[in-house]
Amino acid sequence: MPKEIIYLEYSEDVGSSHKFYEVTIEDTSLTIRYGRIGEPGTSSSSSFASFEDAKKAGEKKANEKRKKGYTDAVMGVRLKKSRTITRRPVVSFSTGSSSSSGGSGKSKSSSPSGKAPVLWKFGTPSAAFGIFVNEHGCWMGNQDGSIFALDHSGNVINQFRLPEGVKCLVSDQRWIYAGCDDGNVYDLTGKIPRIAYEVNEDVDIYWLDIANAYLGVSDASGNVLIVNYEDESHWHKKSKGAGGWMVRCDDTAVYHGHSDGVTCYNLSDGTTLWHEETGGGVLFGWQEKSKVFAGCGNSAVYSFEKNGKKDKVYKCDATIYSCAAAEDGKYVFAGDNYSNIYCFNESGERLWKLATGCGSALSMQYFQERLFVVTTEGALACIEVTDTAIENAKQGKVSAAVNLKAPAPVTVSNSAHLDTTSDTSTGIILKCIKDGTKLRVKVETPGYHSDWNVQFPKDIRKDGERYRVEEIVESAGGGFYRIIGDIQKVL
Repeated sequence: MPKEIIYLEYSEDVGSSHKFYEVTIEDTSLTIRYGRIGEPGTSSSSSFASFEDAKKAGEKKANEKRKKGYTDAVMGVRLKKSRTITRRPVVSFSTGSSSSSGGSGKSKSSSPSGKAPVLWKFGTPSAAFGIFVNEHGCWMGNQDGSIFALDHSGNVINQFRLPEGVKCLVSDQRWIYAGCDDGNVYDLTGKIPRIAYEVNEDVDIYWLDIANAYLGVSDASGNVLIVNYEDESHWHKKSKGAGGWMVRCDDTAVYHGHSDGVTCYNLSDGTTLWHEETGGGVLFGWQEKSKVFAGCGNSAVYSFEKNGKKDKVYKCDATIYSCAAAEDGKYVFAGDNYSNIYCFNESGERLWKLATGCGSALSMQYFQERLFVVTTEGALACIEVTDTAIENAKQGKVSAAVNLKAPAPVTVSNSAHLDTTSDTSTGIILKCIKDGTKLRVKVETPGYHSDWNVQFPKDIRKDGERYRVEEIVESAGGGFYRIIGDIQKVL
């Protein structure tokens, strides 16, 4: 019985959709199967008078898809394009260097008023971009893919390793995510990192943020992409500029910083709400409850009210790599490419400028009168920023920092690994079912909305399988559930 198979794949230029199209000619039957890669897809069959007629019809179908961009491939072996990876600059000058600032090129870095009161410094061998701090501890991620969870004294609680470098760490309510150079966004709330989102290979990712399970991605071309909780493209926009190093999301809007300024979009449909120019390209972004902040290459931090009104300009002495704020802008902090950090009050007055002593801050976060920074030298530094500590530092009264060394990197985590259990008496039981062309995960345990989907890693979904999780909660916007804790496969 003669049989031929034509298998094609396609990836969207902008988005996270990877599709397949399969043509099977067997005797006088033609079967077409199509859908998203990794899922069963939809099938339809038809009969012809001969194998030749079925083959002719099948080849016509395949050629129509090829004209639309589909490429011949081998099933199970994705013909992935080489992902373009652009990392933020890690060049850091020493204070007093004669090199001009990276913005206007007109000014030189002035000397700081002293050395910052670093309480402790956790050192890793690779430049670090990822940082997140809350009441439970501190997280950092560096360019060799290592992620460390520390307590507030710098002691290691846990560590993971991703396949590529960590672009950023972001939080969304109770969840912590790591954006990775491999194009995946990993959920870090379980025992091992799980792939929560996969960004198309064609997107040269610059920065990420997540709000209510909506993923925002900014890229090298000035695009901003929004992906929903099922890892499906929601919308995307091209800004007026390029190089979007800033994307920040809240419940209703997306704030995108690029070479031409800051643009605000409606989260639900991508409508442009406002656009404001900055005096230089945006290199970093921060948001508070009512304001967003953009650190720029022209040695300044710009603040905007979330309705688009330009608020303050905080003038520094060199290119700004990072910024953060305390208490909705009561204090504003910035880090430049000369290893200095700045503090301004709410009115825009510069209060101090101090040297980190451990490289330029690539990301930062303020938490309970301490400023946590990750640097070009691979350090996570905890800096005391109380009035007393800063005044002593300006007078040269700084105690030696406690130096902590990172442990050796662990092996790369297997995000698809699942422990098994036969105990369904505790936890929440979920089940993966086929819903049309999609694999969806629903709640099987009584007392929940059985028709709601559960946000669940796609790489471990399998039709008919059941899973036990520690906890699920309703999303802030309603309509679906989110997992907290580890996932086990039910035998």
